[in-house]
Amino acid sequence: MNILVIYTYPNHEGFNHAIKEAVINNIEASHQLKIIDLYEENFNPVLFFDADHKRRYLDLNQEMREYREAIEWSDFIIFIFPIWWSSMPAILKGFIDRVFAKGFAYRYKGLIPIGLLKNKKAWIINTHDSPLLYAELFQKDYGRVLSKQILKMCGISTFKHSSLSYVRGSSEKKRKKFLTRLSLISSRL
Repeated sequence: MNILVIYTYPNHEGFNHAIKEAVINNIEASHQLKIIDLYEENFNPVLFFDADHKRRYLDLNQEMREYREAIEWSDFIIFIFPIWWSSMPAILKGFIDRVFAKGFAYRYKGLIPIGLLKNKKAWIINTHDSPLLYAELFQKDYGRVLSKQILKMCGISTFKHSSLSYVRGSSEKKRKKFLTRLSLISSRL
C-alpha cells in the first residue's frame, strides 16, 4: 500500500513530532511511504487567482503538481496536526485550498459534487489543548471538517480519527498511552 503522511507542525521537538515518529516507525516495511512536512518544506499556503490566473484553472497550477502526484500515488493518507483556534493550522488549510482544487479532487455534476479521489482512505490524527468535555460540547469541529466536508467531498473515506485532548494538562502516562495506541494502529495498516 502507498501511504502518504501530511505532517503539519513547526516544532520538531514537540508532541506532534513524537506522534509522527510513532506512526512512521511502526508502518510495515512492505508499504511504500512518502512524507510531506508542510513547515519543513516552507509551503506557501496563500491561494491566489486574478484575471490572468483564473480560479477555475487552479488544478493546472504547476507549483502544486508534485503534491497532487503524491496524493494520486497514495492509497492511504495520514494527516497529523494540532487544532489551533478550533481548526487546522492555516498552512494545512492553505495546502487543501491550493492542492485539492476543483478538477483534481472533485468536480460538479449539476449542483452535486463528485469526488475524484475515490478508493483512498485517510487517518486524521490531531491534538488540542481543550478539555475533552468542552471540545465535545462547544467546539464541534476539532478535525471533523477535514473528514466530513473536505475529504468526503473529494471521495476519500475516513478510516479513523484519533485525537488527544488537553495536551497541555495531560500526564506523560496519558501521552505515552496515546502514542502506543497510534503505534499499534500503524503496525496494522
